[in-house]
This record gives sequence, C-alpha cells and structure tokens, in this order.
Amino acid sequence: QPQLVESGGGLVQPGGSLRLSCTGSRFRFSYFDIMWYRQGPDVEREMVASIDTTGSDTNYATSVKDRFSISRDNFRNTVYLQMNNLKPEDTALYQCTARGSGYWGQGTQVTVSS
Repeated sequence: QPQLVESGGGLVQPGGSLRLSCTGSRFRFSYFDIMWYRQGPDVEREMVASIDTTGSDTNYATSVKDRFSISRDNFRNTVYLQMNNLKPEDTALYQCTARGSGYWGQGTQVTVSS
C-alpha cells in the first residue's frame, strides 16, 4: 500500500524552530505535488504549504509566509517543512498529502508553548 509518513514534530517554545519530514513509499513520489496541512484545536484544517514535483513552485498560507519553507528531495522521496519563529497558534497536527492521490500520512503533532 502507498504510504506517507510524517516526522519531526514535538514541543517547542515560542520563537523556536522545527523541521518536519514527509516520506513516501510504494508509489511514484516524484510524480506528485506534495501539500502540508494542519489542524489545530477548534479550527478548520488549513493548507500550510505546497510544492510541485520539481520543487520549483511553492505556495504558502498567509499565516506562515516568511516563517515556513517547503522543499523536497526526490532521491529520498521526502518533502521537508522548515518552520521558524514558531507561535502558539502554529500548534496543530501536521499532515502531508500527495495532491490528487488520496494518500495521507497519519500526521505529526507540533505544540508551541512556553
């Protein structure tokens, strides 16, 4: 079965950084745009960032622009989400998906708290 696995979440203080990873297997990872979504407590799920198949086109939610950076390494079948200057409102379960595939990971929890 195709699989996406997220990692890298954790507890971090405001202003801190984390790097999330999304690794795919058992499908043509490099053929798909990859998107990161998050869902925090009492808020709707939102798309955080996306990257095209080559890594040349990226998009960000307004709330994370200039703080988050998405990149990919197709050799390693992995997309990264570098998150800097984290804020308490970034607390959420972060999941990745391959656009149009229906494949989703289980997610990795990010908690920003002092």
